[in-house]
Amino acid sequence: MKFFIDSGNLEEIKRIHKLGLVDGVTTNPSLIAKEGKPFKEVITAICKTVSGPVSAEVIGLTVEEMIQEAEELAGWAPNVVIKLPLTEAGLEAAYRLSGQGIKTNVTLIFSAAQGLMAAKAGATYISPFVGRLDDTGVNGMQLVTDLRKIMREYGFATEIIAASIRHVGHLQQAAAAGADIATVPGSLLPAMWKHPLTDAGIEKFLQDWKSVPQLS
Repeated sequence: MKFFIDSGNLEEIKRIHKLGLVDGVTTNPSLIAKEGKPFKEVITAICKTVSGPVSAEVIGLTVEEMIQEAEELAGWAPNVVIKLPLTEAGLEAAYRLSGQGIKTNVTLIFSAAQGLMAAKAGATYISPFVGRLDDTGVNGMQLVTDLRKIMREYGFATEIIAASIRHVGHLQQAAAAGADIATVPGSLLPAMWKHPLTDAGIEKFLQDWKSVPQLS
């Protein structure tokens, strides 16, 4: 399973990238706003750091607005992916952009029917929001399982991005459910590699090492 870092912070992305864990990056207007820098500056800097897909979201609500923004964003770097909402306009934009060879990530997906429509429209990626579904009392990970079955059954090339990942359990469940990608907040990754038994094991090794005779 690939890891896309859900962040607009370049230093955070660079830190994780050094570990070989960054296959791509996803952003959204909220993450970009936190940086206090122009949108283009943030996206182009990330694209120079990461060779994999970098999702940049459109703001327009009409098809023509989305297409116009998407064409501009796609010109910023070859690895930019256009992030579109799952709306009627978003589906049409995804269909038209796929015809131009522009990659898309259709986001805010909360049902298998929505994911199926996005895949049929030619989306490169679909992003089911598992955490937000869990917040409503619905099993978000079941959606990933259902979408995996649909993509496999009908031979769609569309990749599933498990989005709105909230904790380590979500990541493990997404992998088991067959998600192609998990988009993970950079702040969550340290919780993934840290474990109290690992820390205790290191401490035990270091204590035992002190009893090993050293050459003079």
